[in-house]
Amino acid sequence: MERDGRRRQSGFSRAYQLTDETPVYVISVAAQLSGLHPQTLRQYDRLGLVSPDRTAGRGRRYSARDIELLRTVQQLSQEEGINLAGIKRIIELENQVTALQSRVAELTAAVEGAAATMQQREAAVHASYRRDLVPYQDVQQASALVVWRPKRSPEQ
Repeated sequence: MERDGRRRQSGFSRAYQLTDETPVYVISVAAQLSGLHPQTLRQYDRLGLVSPDRTAGRGRRYSARDIELLRTVQQLSQEEGINLAGIKRIIELENQVTALQSRVAELTAAVEGAAATMQQREAAVHASYRRDLVPYQDVQQASALVVWRPKRSPEQ
């Protein structure tokens, strides 16, 4: 800290931002945070339930999102009685739903953008109309009643 109480701003302090997906926890810390044994975390990794990032030396690094997923797996397994294959399928389906919701949001934004563009083009076309032209209106025809009478045969 500087003498006036302000923190010094270094060039690299702002470059690295932590998010929920930043892999920062080693397996022992992730095990403590999730309430699971480190061997359980390794097993979940082998089964593909929770796949942490890897360091250059192949060490596992867990993110806050991974920790939350570990807790969810434990809850589904212990409290709900779902087997690991079922949990894996649930996670896959939740990931698919998330991806589809993201895609729907993208497509909605694209449609709204296209609609705005069309409205702008329509407004430009209307603005280009010549004002000396008279709009065509269909002339209403008079109502007439036509009575049809069949010809009578000569015998009648």
